[in-house]
Amino acid sequence: MKKTLAYLGERALLTLISVVLLFPIAWMFLTAFKQPRDAYSLSLNFEPTLQNFVTVFSDPWNLGSMVMNSVIVATVTVLIAVPCAALAAYSFSRFRVKGRKFLFFLILSTQFIPAVVIVLPFFLMFRQLDMLDTRLALIIVNLAIVTPFVIWMIKGFIDAIPTDSEEAAMIDGASRLRVIKDIVMPMAAPGIMTSSIFCFILTWNEFLFALILSRRDAVTLPVGLVSFRTERGDLWELMSAAGVMITVPIFIMALFIQKHFTRGMTAGAVK
Repeated sequence: MKKTLAYLGERALLTLISVVLLFPIAWMFLTAFKQPRDAYSLSLNFEPTLQNFVTVFSDPWNLGSMVMNSVIVATVTVLIAVPCAALAAYSFSRFRVKGRKFLFFLILSTQFIPAVVIVLPFFLMFRQLDMLDTRLALIIVNLAIVTPFVIWMIKGFIDAIPTDSEEAAMIDGASRLRVIKDIVMPMAAPGIMTSSIFCFILTWNEFLFALILSRRDAVTLPVGLVSFRTERGDLWELMSAAGVMITVPIFIMALFIQKHFTRGMTAGAVK
């Protein structure tokens, strides 16, 4: 009887948590298909429309350019950060050099600095270099943000890989780069895939630096949401449609690589 009550209580708690977490997302999806007159209504009885998605891609909102900016910035950041972080993580994991732990802590300590503290130096630097409102500036900033985090994640996965195969390959004459390419990276692939997901999500959702460093040409999707605050008030139906454009790619990506995500998290947790 006690086990049954505990089971039911656990299920009820999980259901409550799921409802609390998913309700805002579900309501955003519903509002995205509402007409302006229904956007402020709590009623579920409304005539759905796709006009909001057409509107956000038209003047003056031009969401298409923001989508392109977000895709380019996030993709290039991942393509640069993950390979560099993988090599750095391997070095921290395998090479026992003096000061290794201190250097690793120094890299991680950059994550403890509030973003609002360093946004002004970045702004002044890019203004001096005439790089404000450019995708390159956002890529550089995002690399500085996500690379330490990705190094830390991939290092955990590489630490879990036994060194026996590497040692046997090097005894047979394989170079260190060959060992990394043919042995370590394939074995750490689920973890690298997981790190890439987090890297992409962090870059895709980054708001503060994109808000300060972009004006018109390099505006990303999260910053574009602010433009839906007008003299008429918050255009919730358009804001929700843009919000769907932000969240759907992340959901699709998570579903597509769910197997790698789970394997990667498990591999990183067990050594």
